[in-house]
Amino acid sequence: MYSYSWLKHFLDILGASIGLVVLMPFMVVVVLLIKFAMGDPFLFRQQRPGLKGRPFTLLKFRTMTDARDASGNLLPDSERLTPLGRFLRRTSLDELPTFVNILRGEMSLVGPRPLLMQYLDRYTPEQMRRHEVRPGITGWAQVNGRNAISWEEKFALDVWYVDHQSLWLDLKILLLTIWKVVTREGISQQGHATMPEFMGSKQPVEDPE
Repeated sequence: MYSYSWLKHFLDILGASIGLVVLMPFMVVVVLLIKFAMGDPFLFRQQRPGLKGRPFTLLKFRTMTDARDASGNLLPDSERLTPLGRFLRRTSLDELPTFVNILRGEMSLVGPRPLLMQYLDRYTPEQMRRHEVRPGITGWAQVNGRNAISWEEKFALDVWYVDHQSLWLDLKILLLTIWKVVTREGISQQGHATMPEFMGSKQPVEDPE
């Protein structure tokens, strides 16, 4: 796995560079659409934990408004997610700026998804192992249920990937990701526009194998 990490990082940089060049016209169109529909900023920036839990600034295209209630609190995701934002998430176009995170060495094409900083204190020791590798744009959990499975199932799949990562597994995940995007499978959990907040596990995580 150590020897593969060097090849993986090289392929990440190569893939992200090619992706930015090829998809730049689409990114310009998305920027203009976001500016027209939601105004500035067109980028969503948020601190996320990366390798070893070290924080970095995740970049994505903005999909939600900043609408708030009378008390100044942000409205639920389902009320702030715009039609354009739903389309961007369905097609994963909101992820395109993340190529910049890969070029910075903060992320990988394939790996556990970078979640929220506050989750770090809620993981079990086993779940925390998902941070032994760089987070990815897509991952083993994303092609095995994405947001339609529970947090515990998702973390078990993430840890399984950490222990079994290889070039062939990464290629398989990338191909399956394209299929999932085309079929729009597992975009959200039933009853939620996005995944509900992870509050911690109440029981041990089972091995997904």
